[in-house]
Amino acid sequence: MNASSASSHVVQLDTTVPVWEQFFTVAPLVLVGTRDEDGALDLAPKHMVTPMGWQNYFGFVCTPRHKTCSNIERTGEFTVSYPKPSQVLMSGLAASPRGAEGRKPVIDFFHTFPATLIDGRFIKDGYLYFECRHHKTVGDFGENCLITGEIVAAYADERYLRSSETDDQETIHASPLFAYLAPGRFATIDQSNAFPFPESMKK
Repeated sequence: MNASSASSHVVQLDTTVPVWEQFFTVAPLVLVGTRDEDGALDLAPKHMVTPMGWQNYFGFVCTPRHKTCSNIERTGEFTVSYPKPSQVLMSGLAASPRGAEGRKPVIDFFHTFPATLIDGRFIKDGYLYFECRHHKTVGDFGENCLITGEIVAAYADERYLRSSETDDQETIHASPLFAYLAPGRFATIDQSNAFPFPESMKK
């Protein structure tokens, strides 16, 4: 593409290095919960997350170097917790490195509660929770892989649920969402507008 013909402000990016550090993008942020080999809980923040289609499948990007990846391969299950904006500090601390014994001591100070159908735990006071069974892992995205799971149970703070009796903007204003602005920033979303879909649009 001839950048100068597109807009006077469009410039070409250097693709000899990853492009993602050169601008900001908006993403969810979740804590993926797994079990280490000794049964200890691990919680890891992830922002490269997405629904995998319109059915109950969920996916996120990870690296085989992280315990999250090997734990899921071993146990076949994981939890997903969506934190609220007030939990940004805790979400950041979940990225703390492991100690000499291979564990994250900070996780012991998190308030959690158990999953129902799988052997896992969630953070307390989040707004959305998934229990997932491992579906498949797709590798070879450089040093990364895409881990997918089937959502076998889901829970939500009722204040965050859409309702035919409440305008969507009122729900979002009363119950703000936590957005990760990669790389390295976050925002609280409490304002929104309806997207102008064509009337004939279908999923």
